[in-house]
Amino acid sequence: MDDYLLDEREQWERVKAWLREQGPWALLSVAIVALGLGGWRYWQARGDQRDLTAAARYEQVLNSFSRNDIAGGVLTADELIKDYPGTPYANQADLAAARVAVELGKFDQAASRLEQVLNSTRDPQLKLIARLRLARVQLAEGQPDGALKTLTIADAGAFAARYDEVRGDALLAKGDRAGALKAYQSARRIGGETLDTGLLDLKISELARS
Repeated sequence: MDDYLLDEREQWERVKAWLREQGPWALLSVAIVALGLGGWRYWQARGDQRDLTAAARYEQVLNSFSRNDIAGGVLTADELIKDYPGTPYANQADLAAARVAVELGKFDQAASRLEQVLNSTRDPQLKLIARLRLARVQLAEGQPDGALKTLTIADAGAFAARYDEVRGDALLAKGDRAGALKAYQSARRIGGETLDTGLLDLKISELARS
């Protein structure tokens, strides 16, 4: 037992000696880790609050547009985009404002906002949506070549059918009926829940008869 107690005392003395020698560095390491963890939690909380505020602003944008307060909705959208860039709500605000601009026939404003989404979003799906809508706006502006260029990407993913349909619209606008029919048929083969197959079938039927 005495030998055991002696070993314990020796071990404790060694620990105290090590702490006297290494303690400050060990404590500094612990402090650095603690500060890093605290900083990470702070930035996470700050980011969460930032997203909540941006979401509330986006809700205001939608409410203004639903009340037909176009000027108020656009102003709030622009403030959101300026104050909270990099958040998904900034891109969504641009998309909402672009939709309203299209409804008002302000295609140049709609195109500008959609291009802004294309250049700023990190979401590949949102980028595909913005590109598709931009092509439709370009068609409405009488720019089928611009629309075709916008639609030229390696992989449209889940939007492939819709891309083919709009590509067909652009080709038809250029007078290329055979190319349009081929694009429509491709869209029909791919299919998809968001595709208006009834309208697409009418387009195909009309071109197939000629």
